[in-house]
Amino acid sequence: MIRSDKERTGKSSAPRKAKASSQEKRKKNTPWLKIVPITGFSSRRIFRYFIWAFFSLILVFFLLILLLRSVNPPISSFMWSESRRLGIIAHQWVAIDQINLDLARSVVAAEDANFCNHWGIDVNAVRLAISKGSRRGASTISQQTVKNLFLWQNRSWVRKALEAALTLVIESMWSKRRILEIYLNIIEYDEGVFGIEAAALHYFDVRAADLSPLQAARLAVVLPDPKSRSAVNPVPRLKKLATAIVDGAQTIKLDGRASCFEK
Repeated sequence: MIRSDKERTGKSSAPRKAKASSQEKRKKNTPWLKIVPITGFSSRRIFRYFIWAFFSLILVFFLLILLLRSVNPPISSFMWSESRRLGIIAHQWVAIDQINLDLARSVVAAEDANFCNHWGIDVNAVRLAISKGSRRGASTISQQTVKNLFLWQNRSWVRKALEAALTLVIESMWSKRRILEIYLNIIEYDEGVFGIEAAALHYFDVRAADLSPLQAARLAVVLPDPKSRSAVNPVPRLKKLATAIVDGAQTIKLDGRASCFEK
């Protein structure tokens, strides 16, 4: 004979049901206990967010570049990262009018001889670098300015794409003279030494306006590898290269390739 629950326990299940009904009612009347289903992002929504973020970033860069046409940047992204790593950096802004033109010509001759003739990206230099399998030599002064001012140092396709896009923007909004002025003031010349004024004082104890042609060439020599090269004690190979840069600076002066930043 099968007995019911009531007969086995001697108790009625009605109170239990009433208690459960009371709990369910309490949950219904308490909004914060409601369970909200989590729905995943659709691919279309993710794409919209990506496009919104991309154009927002472009707008920020555009406004910043517009501002820097006339306002001198107090710091660059690379200077900021090095100041965090080293604790302190040497930097002092100097107007291009107060920089010896021998220095400006030497840097252009050493880093980007066709600076005045291209629109930010030297296609011929890129082709030559690819044909030689070189990892360096294709970046123009404009590209290096963008990288050091706005971006990060690690190589990646994302950085190169942003660098190329922003290079075209600054070439369209800044003069060549302004690009070179910012470049000379933010580039690294030794570990923790940024800008031509700080470099001239650091290496030769003179102002940027008082650099000799040979001193200017020796400063240009260190730019490819400032942490391991010295402008004051260069190895024989770099001394020879500095002499060649002195000649190169005179060459671009005579053939007009320095006309875009000279007055």
